[in-house]
Amino acid sequence: MQKIALIYMGGTFGCIGEPLMPMPEQAFLPLLEKVIPPHLQVECFAAPSIKDSSACTAVDWLQLIQQIQQLQHNNYQYFVIIHGTDTLSYAAATLARFLGDSCHAIITGSQYPLLNIEGNDTREFTDALGNLYLALEQVLKLPEGVYLAFHQQVFHAQTTLKVHTTELDAFTGIPATKECLTSTNQFIVKDDHITQAAQLCVLNLMLQPIPQQQLILQLKNILAAPPQFLVLQGFGTGNIAVNDEILALFEDLYHQKCLSIVSSQVTFGQLDQRYAVSSWMQSARVLINDCHSHADLYAKTLQMYLKYPTHDQRFEHWHHHSH
Repeated sequence: MQKIALIYMGGTFGCIGEPLMPMPEQAFLPLLEKVIPPHLQVECFAAPSIKDSSACTAVDWLQLIQQIQQLQHNNYQYFVIIHGTDTLSYAAATLARFLGDSCHAIITGSQYPLLNIEGNDTREFTDALGNLYLALEQVLKLPEGVYLAFHQQVFHAQTTLKVHTTELDAFTGIPATKECLTSTNQFIVKDDHITQAAQLCVLNLMLQPIPQQQLILQLKNILAAPPQFLVLQGFGTGNIAVNDEILALFEDLYHQKCLSIVSSQVTFGQLDQRYAVSSWMQSARVLINDCHSHADLYAKTLQMYLKYPTHDQRFEHWHHHSH
């Protein structure tokens, strides 16, 4: 029988009380063990970092990945991770980029807690049990890779997006049943990667319809203390109206070791460079988003940041790491 490592990382799933508060993991894990179907061989673990998922960062996910990679050395090949829904897509994409096809992993969460207000029994109405059972069942069936399970659906982890704040049907993405070219190479996380990740700064600028002069002012403000990565979410297929001054600012940002990445605020579809308005991207010092989702773009910037020590190398190797 295949054994599954069930890793608890917090979120609504493990909350009790009114208003909702997380139950301490020492108290929650024994109650979680009680609802696991008896025909499955599952061992429960607390993640290194358990917190509200809106507070999670790359450091928390890298610690989780390190824990999974250590469990792999102990002959675990099947993993189910319980995580909050706020940053579930970011966690999923990061796991996918770093674990690749090295194991079978499904991440899930819930819109309602597993337990009642008192924390002594399962809640009458909850999606937590259904999502957990779906993940435990599918992790043994699906090919190697990382997936997200939610509301009777399983998606390729890198393609997912939270599309509703409160509905049970909260996530979308490319179904696991469809072919999708995703990350395959494992990235072994070491302690110094976790230390380094704490310094990562990715700034996202969703463009609004404003005069170019206002964009110039925004970019000049950013230039005063630039991040390592600046994501510019343009319109449609990534269209951004530029002039010579804006192009010069992209060049200045690059010289300040900041990589500008052109993306789109449209949720699905690839960027398209057919239009004259975007022909400047071919010669400007900017990168084009080639990822499966906004969360996957975050995961890719993290991986490039850890893999390559200089911004020049990150720029040069960007498109060698499409998936």
